[in-house]
Amino acid sequence: MAYIGVQPTDTYLSIASQQITGTGSATYTLDYSVSNEEDVAVFVNNVRQNVSSYTVSGTSLTLGGTISASDSCWVLFLGRTVGTKTPAVGSVTNDMLAGSIANAKLANSSITLNGSAVSLGGSASVANTPAFNATIGSEMSLSQNTWTTITADTEIIDTDSCYNTSTYTFTPTTAGKYFVFANIRMADNSAGTYAYVSFYKNGATNELQLEHYIASHGSSQNNTELTLNCYKIIDFNGSTDNVLCRVQVSSTGVEVKAGNSASNWGAYKIIGA
Repeated sequence: MAYIGVQPTDTYLSIASQQITGTGSATYTLDYSVSNEEDVAVFVNNVRQNVSSYTVSGTSLTLGGTISASDSCWVLFLGRTVGTKTPAVGSVTNDMLAGSIANAKLANSSITLNGSAVSLGGSASVANTPAFNATIGSEMSLSQNTWTTITADTEIIDTDSCYNTSTYTFTPTTAGKYFVFANIRMADNSAGTYAYVSFYKNGATNELQLEHYIASHGSSQNNTELTLNCYKIIDFNGSTDNVLCRVQVSSTGVEVKAGNSASNWGAYKIIGA
């Protein structure tokens, strides 16, 4: 049958108490507010005091006489009980928690962001990764056996203004390793031409980063178009380093076609740090 009456509690209860250290005064502050003298039992030197010998008002207790530090004084809060049973493992749910939990109570009170610790509940800025995508605005005629800078003068994207459309160089303000990519489309009116595309760091030929070549067509074909792809991960020291793209062909009558942002050819781009 169903249980009749007050449901038994599943916690162990004890009466709240307070030890008071005497200071030579008769008035002391209680840990809890009480309504009247009957709500507490006061013991001085293990002798319970008559309720008529002390007064209470909220958290203020006034004894019938003064006590010193050598006196034993403690108070029982007769109307206040506390639970002493420890909750079972896994029994505390989110709904039981009120307010915020201090970071110090958490095993991991912070996360690492860009090499620095960020406290939970705090904030930090994530640096943007410089990136650009520039194309060639008009066709370029190439001289035979001469390294020619790709004049990518039309920006599609330049997140940190790191690309210069006059010098055709990319100079990141943030040091790191960047993925550099070139997609160059050429038209060849001669036969048996070879084309090369390279990245030059700081404009010096002795710092050539990568060279790639491809035969444009067979010896009997003319008016052939080809696309050269070149890519490299380059380490930059920040604002002191730059990179540009150059091409070279083995024959005359070769030109670099203008770029097209929609089809993404004729593009020169750098992504990521």
